[in-house]
Order: sequence, then structure tokens, then C-alpha cells
Amino acid sequence: MKSDIHPKYEAVVFNDLASGTKFLTKSTVSSSKTIEWEDGNTYPVIDVEISSESHPFYTGKQRIMDSAGRVERFNARFKGFGGTK
Repeated sequence: MKSDIHPKYEAVVFNDLASGTKFLTKSTVSSSKTIEWEDGNTYPVIDVEISSESHPFYTGKQRIMDSAGRVERFNARFKGFGGTK
């Protein structure tokens, strides 16, 4: 395997700006901004707008779309389209 071609894989803190949650994980992304974590060590911090803590799919606060109404509207709009010849 070639040396010095792979990005550095290190511990990074991701800061969710929507919910204020921070979590420590490993990533190849880096930042000049740092934060002192609960264990006393300093880690680079990456600000993200949405994570699993704030995304509606993961939090269970997603909107349910009226798909039945859309299908009925589509069928009514194209009722006579493509009929038999």
C-alpha cells in the first residue's frame, strides 16, 4: 500500500447547530476550530446544520404527505389519456 496518499483518520467532534448536540466520532474531515471535550482532550469541531439528533426522519417528527389525494388527482387529470385505438 502506498504511504502518504490516504487522509488522516482521527477523532472529531460534530456540533449540530439545530439541536445543540455534540458527539465525538472518527472522520477524515478536519477543521482549524477546536473544542475541549468531556474527557479533557482537545478535538477539531465540525459544525453541521442537521444530524440524526435534529433530522425529522430520525426524531419521528416528520410530516406525512397525503399520497392518496395525489394519486386520485393524477388519475382524474389523465383519465382519458392513452386510451385504446
